[in-house]
Amino acid sequence: MGNIDMSKLSEILAMLVELAGGLGLFLFGMKLMSESIEKVAGAKLRSILEFFTKNKFAGIVVGIIFTGIVQSSSACTVMVVSFVNSGLMNLYQAVGVILGANIGTTVTSQLVSFNLSKYAPLILLIGVIMIMFFKKQGVTKIGDILVGFGVLFLGLSLMSDSVGVLKESPMVANTFASLTNPFFAVLVGFVVTSIIQSSSVTVSIVLLLAQQGLLELPICMFIILGCNMGSCVTALIASLAGMKDAKRAALIHFLFNLVGSLVVFVLLMTIRTPIVDGIQMLSDGDPGRFVANAHTLIKVFQVIIMLPFTNLLVKATYLIVPGKDEKVKYGDDFQLQFIGEKVVFNPATAVVEVVNEIERMASLASDNLNRAMNALVTLDDDTIEEVYRVEKNIDFLNKSITDYLVKINKTPLPIEDLNSIGSLFHVVNDVERIGDHAKNVADSAKMRKEKEINFSKESFDELREIMELINKNLHYSIRVFAHNEEEYLKEVDMLEERVDEMEEKIQMTHVQRLTENRCTAEAGMIFSDIVSGLERVSDHAVNIAYAMTKHTKQN
Repeated sequence: MGNIDMSKLSEILAMLVELAGGLGLFLFGMKLMSESIEKVAGAKLRSILEFFTKNKFAGIVVGIIFTGIVQSSSACTVMVVSFVNSGLMNLYQAVGVILGANIGTTVTSQLVSFNLSKYAPLILLIGVIMIMFFKKQGVTKIGDILVGFGVLFLGLSLMSDSVGVLKESPMVANTFASLTNPFFAVLVGFVVTSIIQSSSVTVSIVLLLAQQGLLELPICMFIILGCNMGSCVTALIASLAGMKDAKRAALIHFLFNLVGSLVVFVLLMTIRTPIVDGIQMLSDGDPGRFVANAHTLIKVFQVIIMLPFTNLLVKATYLIVPGKDEKVKYGDDFQLQFIGEKVVFNPATAVVEVVNEIERMASLASDNLNRAMNALVTLDDDTIEEVYRVEKNIDFLNKSITDYLVKINKTPLPIEDLNSIGSLFHVVNDVERIGDHAKNVADSAKMRKEKEINFSKESFDELREIMELINKNLHYSIRVFAHNEEEYLKEVDMLEERVDEMEEKIQMTHVQRLTENRCTAEAGMIFSDIVSGLERVSDHAVNIAYAMTKHTKQN
């Protein structure tokens, strides 16, 4: 008898190992598929997300579609958090997308319920062929998606087979049969999902157990409620190091699931039988379809009942997380605002955050150039020292952004974003060079004061005129780069031509002043260097404008 028990125990352990292996394949396949989809379509999905979230209802639709495609509500939520951080979206717009993401996350369980496992080997083979025999990047990335899809369903098939064997064990069957307490069922769903960090995976496991008759259908609904709340843990943990709006966005997700799940829990405790009977009728008596449909219907119901209260939901997050984040300004040295440890990282929005940080750095450099030119006139020591101090900050940003670009270049970025990394390296360098020119002007101001070198009114007027053109060019160039406002490219080209013409004209009149002894050689050398440096600033501005566009520079 002891030998028989040991034999059965050994068999159960073998099946548990097979179940764990299947779960591992399922998780890996989902991760690979999700990351590959983001690589192929992440930039396009991001544009759609940004464009169609101007009102709440459009946001819900986009949230459903986005999460359904990417198969990850966490990815959608983190992208929304990034948009809120960067000012592209406010929390009132974000709440619609977060609600939609909760419905979109049920797509996985719907796919699992249709038992596509028998097609997994063929899908996997097609994906491998696309990766191995095609060189085009777009094709190989689609191959990655198919491989992820195939591995996911192979893992599902492995889990299904192992669960089918496990149900034959009276010990296993009795263990699952003992799960009758609704409160304990919710707790189980919450804990398992918090550990696995994917409600889609947990619901899929529940679906398999229900198909094998190991779980009663009513108790499955309570486990799903726990899964809903457990799915918030990922976003809450990710937001801990983030800015306050990141915490609020994660809290919106949590409060929606908490309140919505409490309402559904109360309904299940009072009118459970008609609800279960109705979903069974919709599912044609298929336990797997029942779990998938219950998951979807619970989420849709939660969105419907919570939609009128979304503004209150947002206001509640402001009560829980009060106050505002202090915006990082140029006076706050050696700090990043849009990238780094305080921002939740997401591959699909990493480049957006870098562009925002470079835009801030460019504004610093532009302001510092004007500060240096002011110091050249006033010869104020404090202003000169301020130029040097800000230049050190610009150097810090240059290194930090460059290091960050190197780091994200090794992550699974969307293809379009990956192709833009090289351009971003160049833009950072151009901005840093503008900062260097500001420092050069400050050096000239310092030399002018120390050696008591005078400039004529005429020379100051010429510098003022060329600086007006350069300021306009920097403004338009930054708009084109950071906000894709390519309509300003003509102004950039026109201003560059005018700066070149003015630089040539100024240098000629400067030579004339030298020959007429109206300017000292030392003053002339400083003046000539400044004008040449300003012309090069305009060149850097043009480089910045054209870095991320499909246009070529006009010569």
